[in-house]
Amino acid sequence: MSQKPLELILARNLMTSLSTPAFLVDERGDLIFYNEAAGALLGISFEEQGRMHAEEWSHAVGPFGKDGNPLPIEELPTTQALRQGRPGHGTFTVRSAKGEDYEIESTALPIVAEGGQEGAMIFFWPRTNDTQGSG
Repeated sequence: MSQKPLELILARNLMTSLSTPAFLVDERGDLIFYNEAAGALLGISFEEQGRMHAEEWSHAVGPFGKDGNPLPIEELPTTQALRQGRPGHGTFTVRSAKGEDYEIESTALPIVAEGGQEGAMIFFWPRTNDTQGSG
């Protein structure tokens, strides 16, 4: 197993201490960590689930469109953050391990180091009635 870039290690440490649900993906978009708050929403901890390839986690967790099908990876804010090196934001549906769907808002922030793109942090939160009418 290769050494992970320091920026990803530091991002994981930061996310561990947050109560905001968050995912960490590498430069390919593979899920390499999510925090306890994300695990609570998804109904499964990262320790139980483990790492997942981008296609695998997009089919298991989402995000899903209004038709219930996974959204194309090319249309996701995470992809924008990874490929264009700039933040992305969107509103989506994710699915827990128990099959429950949640409407969320999500912001992806790229992690760019001296050597280039390393990955992205994706923060998300359940939509409430207050936020569903705006934006």
